[in-house]
Amino acid sequence: MMKKFILIVCGSFVGAFLAFMFFMFAAMIMSFAIMGSMSMGGGKKAVSLSKHSILKIDLGTEINERGDDSPLDMMTMLSQGGEMPSSLGLNTFISAIENAAKDDKVDGIYIECNGVMAAPATLQTMRRALKEFKKSGKWIAAYGYEGINQADYYLASVADSIYLNPVGAVDLHGMASVTPYMKKMLDKVGVEMQVVRVGTFKSAVEPYMLEDMSDANRLQQEHYLGAIWKEMIDSIAADRKLQATVLNGMCDSVILTWQPAELIKNKLVDKLAYRSEMDDILRARTQVDKKDDLNFVSPEDLASSLEDAVSGDHIAVVYAVGEIDGSSSLGAVEEGINSERLSKTIRDLMEDDNVKGMVFRVNSPGGSAFGSEQVWKAVLDFKSSGKPVAVSMGDYAASGGYYISCCADRIFAERTTITGSIGIFGVIPCPHDLIENKLGVHMASVKTNENADMAALGMRLTPVQRAAMQNMVNQGYELFTKRCSDGRHVTQDSIKKIAEGRVWDGITAKQIGLVDDFGGIREAVAWVAGKAKMGKDYKTQNYPAIEDKFMALLDKYMVSRYESKLEGEMGLLYDWHKQLQRILGRDHVLCLMPEGEIQF
Repeated sequence: MMKKFILIVCGSFVGAFLAFMFFMFAAMIMSFAIMGSMSMGGGKKAVSLSKHSILKIDLGTEINERGDDSPLDMMTMLSQGGEMPSSLGLNTFISAIENAAKDDKVDGIYIECNGVMAAPATLQTMRRALKEFKKSGKWIAAYGYEGINQADYYLASVADSIYLNPVGAVDLHGMASVTPYMKKMLDKVGVEMQVVRVGTFKSAVEPYMLEDMSDANRLQQEHYLGAIWKEMIDSIAADRKLQATVLNGMCDSVILTWQPAELIKNKLVDKLAYRSEMDDILRARTQVDKKDDLNFVSPEDLASSLEDAVSGDHIAVVYAVGEIDGSSSLGAVEEGINSERLSKTIRDLMEDDNVKGMVFRVNSPGGSAFGSEQVWKAVLDFKSSGKPVAVSMGDYAASGGYYISCCADRIFAERTTITGSIGIFGVIPCPHDLIENKLGVHMASVKTNENADMAALGMRLTPVQRAAMQNMVNQGYELFTKRCSDGRHVTQDSIKKIAEGRVWDGITAKQIGLVDDFGGIREAVAWVAGKAKMGKDYKTQNYPAIEDKFMALLDKYMVSRYESKLEGEMGLLYDWHKQLQRILGRDHVLCLMPEGEIQF
């Protein structure tokens, strides 16, 4: 027994020592990376291009709002057996495309279809940049090695030619939204979600109070999904010289199972080529000898230094990405909008004489009603200072995301942006049945006032308390619709007719007055520059600044490792676990759009 005990203790010490050494090694790697970035002044290393270069866009990546070469990637690489997570900033992509069009050493663009991860509005911004590139007279070629999924194909359809591996596949199937309804599960475990809301279409709470989708929610989802899909299928059909109705009919026939010859016959693909043959095709296009390597450059190589500080007069591009008052932002991949920090950033810019205007980039499904009001006030103050402000909506600018946008001078959105959802709700979980009947724990209380134990663990809301909560939500809805009516210069009643928590696509949002123009950040910046009378040589600066603080990065790394392990253990239940954790961690009163997962 003693020998076994000593072995266990020694094993524990060895395990702790190895963990400590790994931690120190990772910390050292990060330190060197940070010092390296500091020694370069935080700037981007210039890349020297050779003649007949090709901008290679590998779509096997996740598209974020802002690009960032973070030392965190090195730690993640260590934890994943040398495989670095692939991500690309939308701003990096756009900048690289623009520079490629102007640089005589870049002959064209090669798109490799490997499964891009991006929502329709982000894809539309990328596609518009590729369409603009073609005006330079340069070529675009797209290739699918294993296959071309739907998101990839939306981008690849811009290309002059689409090539596919002779045993590859193309997948076009349409769009869907899948929402898990959890009321039965909550009833079984003994948790009651006490819901108060305003808005027939405010369906974010439906999964906790209904067993299936309401007619109102189905109606709104059918409308905005149909509008977004029509926009995308029409664009693909136009560039592939097909009839949209015919192409849409193909999508019902499981294109994924078609033979490559059938894909060519139906003009979905132009030619078949193995990888080596595709390389030879690119060599021929760029006059590179068959024995020589192709001159590929990446978007990161070709993009301008987007995060470097600028001097003098400029337009501030302020990013608001994620849930409002979620976890605070870190680096380029925002995890949420800290309303207090964001409000301070906007007010600091308002007082900066070098900042002549602001583009507020909003990519948010909403969140805390209180946090939304704080950011709204900061944007209003900036506008009231006399400086022009335009909103550029990303994939989502809904509910609280619309709240913080509505007072801008001008609102830009993509045709496939999801916006609106002007409504409000409150959710207070009550695990009374779980605690009292299933766990056998009785919650006894002593109180000095009638409602002193309101929302205490295991306590149900009384009718008086529920009525008070409903009244608070009603007041929040009145305030929300008033903010929107003031910002859009229309009556509050007209806002209420299109509110009720209903989600809209960008096309319909423009028709009903929630949006002014179609476009992205570039279009919004140009508008602000015109209003600020800055001429054509205006400069921009991104805010908040991306920070690579060692301890913050290390903390994020450890959280990432924990979540990765938890996901491996929980499997399919992990997404539900995360959703319940978000519910418990949120404010009770929310401006938040529905959480259904859009399948694209």
